[in-house]
Amino acid sequence: MARTRTPTEPAPDLLSVDQDHLRPLAERMRPHSLDEMVGQRRLLAPGSALRRAVESGKVHSMILWGPPGCGKTTLALLLAQYADAEFRAISAVLSGLPEVRQVLAEAAQRFAGGRRTVLFVDEVHRFNKTQQDAFLPHIERGTIIFVGATTENPSFELNSALLSRCRVHVMEAVSPTDIREALRRALQDPERGLGEDAPRITEELLLEIATAADGDVRRALTLLEIAAELAQDEGGEITPGTLAQVLADRTRRFDKGGEQFYDQISALHKSVRSSNPDAALYWLTRMLDGGCDPAYLARRLTRMAIEDIGLADPRAQQMALEAWEIYDRLGSPEGELAFAQVVLYMASTAKSNACYAAFNQAKADVRETGTQEVPLHLRNAPTKLMKSLGYGAEYQYDHDAEGGIALDQTGFPDAMGERVYYEPVPRGLEIKLKDKLDRLREARAAARAGKGGAAKR
Repeated sequence: MARTRTPTEPAPDLLSVDQDHLRPLAERMRPHSLDEMVGQRRLLAPGSALRRAVESGKVHSMILWGPPGCGKTTLALLLAQYADAEFRAISAVLSGLPEVRQVLAEAAQRFAGGRRTVLFVDEVHRFNKTQQDAFLPHIERGTIIFVGATTENPSFELNSALLSRCRVHVMEAVSPTDIREALRRALQDPERGLGEDAPRITEELLLEIATAADGDVRRALTLLEIAAELAQDEGGEITPGTLAQVLADRTRRFDKGGEQFYDQISALHKSVRSSNPDAALYWLTRMLDGGCDPAYLARRLTRMAIEDIGLADPRAQQMALEAWEIYDRLGSPEGELAFAQVVLYMASTAKSNACYAAFNQAKADVRETGTQEVPLHLRNAPTKLMKSLGYGAEYQYDHDAEGGIALDQTGFPDAMGERVYYEPVPRGLEIKLKDKLDRLREARAAARAGKGGAAKR
């Protein structure tokens, strides 16, 4: 069984007590051990694979994927502490390839002297392929224990060579209940926290701060620190009025270009498709609240009307276009109500993807059958030469045919024969379209069969 390591000499970067309290509260309260970390119960539960590896000091290179403030940096610091390794951190936003090479060279010298290095790369997804490749030989040789932190999906943002050498660990946003526990510790800790100068605050207001932090422990501690400073003028108590000032401009997590963004638009689209207007309205509101580009939302709503409602209710398409125009005229927030209205209507009305499916089948036929000749009877014949070549010959003018349709006349290239792409669903307006097309297709088939029989005779 692997021996559990208990760090006895804290790393200065991690545990030094700032006597003059110049550092922010969130930095001072950074956990000293795995037991002090809040949240991440699945990943760091007693007996879990990662926890056993960390406590035994046998850590591996990894990618930590999770939202801001969930503990990625703290976990990297603890990895170095438990492994008795040097901790070095660089940011992919601030560091270039020369700095990366310098840090790696220092790690190689340290490794030659018998000491390992935990290299923490914050926002590793910001590095390009060349920069990411620079780490590969050092990871393979064991010169560094690579720990990359990212808020983006690694499978999209990191190259396969780096991913193959690291294990991806998914970290979750911290729940309000767990964040409240971190806030309690900050209020009670006399050395690193607010200690004897801690303000009075009710559990309800403490939970309000934890909820407003939106899964970000660092943000919650910052909000508490600001509230504590304001409370000095309120007799040392954080009142609802004081907290209202602190939380007045709070915003929710929203990444306008990352995976979270596409997850939310996917949730909106699928809620409309599954006829759940309440869920659809929720996701629309989430995206508007996060600052999503209204023009992008308008395009996607119009696409939903075409793809998932189609001819079952053509009014949805027109309503989506009108909502787009209304927003352009009114702007925010008045124009947002038009988006809400069209989302509720589209989620509530009949659905059909028959047009979408038919279009995809037609595209597949075009790719597979190549450049087919237009049948002679369908070709235009504006010149005598064209007429002499048979262009337009035997074309039947439908308005002159019985019933207004020339049933025995094909519209496809001769080599393809008749095809059926569009299959209306028995919902909404397509009920009537389906009934008409079913009868018409049967009549066409009978007419072609009769024409073939007559030709054989």
